[in-house]
Amino acid sequence: MSDAPQLDNVDLNLRLADAESYQGRLKALQDRLTRLQAACFHQRRRAVLVFEGWDASGKGGAIRRLAEKLDPRSYRVHATGKPSDTELNEHYLQRFWRNIPQQGHIAIFDRSWYGRVLVERIEKLASSTAWRRAYREINEFERQLHDDGIVLVKVLLHISQDEQLRRFVERLDNPDKNWKLNEEDLRNRTQANDYRRAYQDMLDNTHTGHAPWTVIPGEHKWYARVAVLEVVVATLERFIEPAVPRLSDAQIRAAKKALGLAPGK
Repeated sequence: MSDAPQLDNVDLNLRLADAESYQGRLKALQDRLTRLQAACFHQRRRAVLVFEGWDASGKGGAIRRLAEKLDPRSYRVHATGKPSDTELNEHYLQRFWRNIPQQGHIAIFDRSWYGRVLVERIEKLASSTAWRRAYREINEFERQLHDDGIVLVKVLLHISQDEQLRRFVERLDNPDKNWKLNEEDLRNRTQANDYRRAYQDMLDNTHTGHAPWTVIPGEHKWYARVAVLEVVVATLERFIEPAVPRLSDAQIRAAKKALGLAPGK
């Protein structure tokens, strides 16, 4: 896992040239993803997309653009929050096993099982022994998903503390957005150095050949949204042929005849 992405090497200055470039690339990628979703459904393939990142790093906005053109019948977004009382009495991976998609479907996790080595580590909700053991458990879990034919995409959105502060202030000043800022966000910010270490440890210990991490600079939202779609589409296209079943000429002629249409219609 020595080739894991390093947060110190991420270029946070990357951006797109203008709105026209953003809209054009976004639409083209959304169209490709729509075809891939149809291919997943018809070929009974499955995909799991994992999103982690700093508070206000743009996970929600990226997921919205990713899912904007998808057929809602065969994908689901799972927003991972605090475990319920029942889940606290189970193995921490159990609630995620319940949400692994059925054949032909896509599951999108807005935060995920990596909470074990992030928030549960920082807040001491898991013992040192437990969260350190979790790296191996998570790798084995993802290996099982991979071996079962699931395409796994893991994305970490990275922003600077200055940009996070700017976005927090923007939320406070916007009555339509200030509900997004909560006490947990503010507490997490005071622990930024601890989280940065935890993120890098996560990358170092769980970046594998079958489930690699992609770190995407989130400082500029247009760039980040396009980059997220690019890695998702590229990964899916590597494992799934973007083709759907087509009727034969004979079937089309028979259908037109049944509909009372002339041959040339």
